[in-house]
Amino acid sequence: MKRFITTALVTSTALAPLSLAAQECTNDTWKKVMESGTLTVGVKADYKPWGYRGTDGSIIGMEPDMAQMIADTMGVDLELVAVVSSNRMQFLEQGQIDLMIATMTDRPDRRELVGIVGPNYYTSGTNVMAPKQLGFTEWSDLTGKPVCGIQGAFYNQIVEDRYDVEVVAFSGTAEAKQALRDKKCVAFVYDDSSIGSDIASGNWDDFEMPLPSEDDSPWALAVPKSEENCVFGAFMKGMQYQWHLDGTLVELEEKWGIKPTAFLAKQQELIQQTTPMPE
Repeated sequence: MKRFITTALVTSTALAPLSLAAQECTNDTWKKVMESGTLTVGVKADYKPWGYRGTDGSIIGMEPDMAQMIADTMGVDLELVAVVSSNRMQFLEQGQIDLMIATMTDRPDRRELVGIVGPNYYTSGTNVMAPKQLGFTEWSDLTGKPVCGIQGAFYNQIVEDRYDVEVVAFSGTAEAKQALRDKKCVAFVYDDSSIGSDIASGNWDDFEMPLPSEDDSPWALAVPKSEENCVFGAFMKGMQYQWHLDGTLVELEEKWGIKPTAFLAKQQELIQQTTPMPE
């Protein structure tokens, strides 16, 4: 474990130099985790297969697996806390969680609030799931119609402004998708990656993802803002570089039945070409 932590820190520093001297680092979160022996991570519990409830009620998926790898590397226990788009950053800011891995798009306004450290670990675009019988083919087909969405999703306002639709936002995906089934809206606007997984599951045979995806955006995990340029931030940069370097994220895609993405393949190739290997 110590060797891996050292490698992670060296790698992240080499590829993304930190200005540690520019910030006084207390490393409070890192110290708390190491002293308590428990890492608390906020993940989704309604976003299959990245984070969802298993048959026994536990949270499973690609991102919980990532959280477990981090805890194992640190040599501590893992506690998962279910978060949603509307509260995930607040949980991190308030100290209710130590780390957030919750399908969050990397945006400049979010970087002002939480410590986003790279490289990004995934990406997705915006699309809709809609009944096949409606025959949508263009985003403009949604104009003037109610579309279900999720509270806190950045693309709600974009879709409203760009296509003059009415986004009816729900607190969770289960509620939004049930509203779609109940015909309270004509479509469900969400990440194309998750919609694709839903359609492939066989539970949405009468629905489709008919539109071209827009605004492809990278996903980021986050540490507390005060830890961004300190030990915890450097460690998490190193973890992500390592995941790309050794193909861990590609393996997790396969494990959870996620369609392989060009983003992960390109990231792995790039990092393998540029990473200085410790002797």
